Amino acid sequence: MRVRAEVPSKRAPRTAASDGDPGRSEQWKARRDVIIDTSARVFARGGYHATGIAELCEVNGFGKGAFYHYIGSKEELLAAIHDRVMDEVMLGADRVAAAGGSPSAQLAMLGDELLDVIARYPDHVWVFLHEFPALTEGRAEQFRLRRREYEGRVEAALEAGIRSGEFRDLDPRLTALAWLGMHNYTYLWLKAGGLLSAGDVAKRFADLFNRGIVSPTPRAD
Repeated sequence: MRVRAEVPSKRAPRTAASDGDPGRSEQWKARRDVIIDTSARVFARGGYHATGIAELCEVNGFGKGAFYHYIGSKEELLAAIHDRVMDEVMLGADRVAAAGGSPSAQLAMLGDELLDVIARYPDHVWVFLHEFPALTEGRAEQFRLRRREYEGRVEAALEAGIRSGEFRDLDPRLTALAWLGMHNYTYLWLKAGGLLSAGDVAKRFADLFNRGIVSPTPRAD
């Protein structure tokens, strides 16, 4: 059973480090967040490279001067979208660590948290997965490290299960990549209001991943 009372909410506010400038007012940060969210939809629809500053200003209702008051550059905006996704994903991973439980329960909770982010931020996730190559070297390395940190959480759950005997002897890195591919790909088809919620899919994925598809009692021909 998942215990949520003593861990952060899924909608907990992000840290100041992710808001561009910790010295800014809450109103400035809130307006900047709106720009990030609106721009994520634009990038997801038309692509990062095909979207110009003029279009971003128009959809956000700003002139260039006002726009640059909140966002230093187009690439900074792209990095902020990446931050939004990674902040939420890592918050979820922290909640899983705080909840404890068996390795299989940890893996199931990680999947639940990840699909929740994908369902709540579909445009941001699209940009995150498609437009990463547009980040220049310093920012790209920052997000490689953040992604690797999250992948390490998945690998750690697998390694714990192997040590305890709950999982068979697997390659933790390869298995983590398989797990990530299965969950991340849902951004293409997991839709709000669909037949299956993010939680429904996460539960079925956990069953599929932990138990496999081979029946323990095959039917006789």
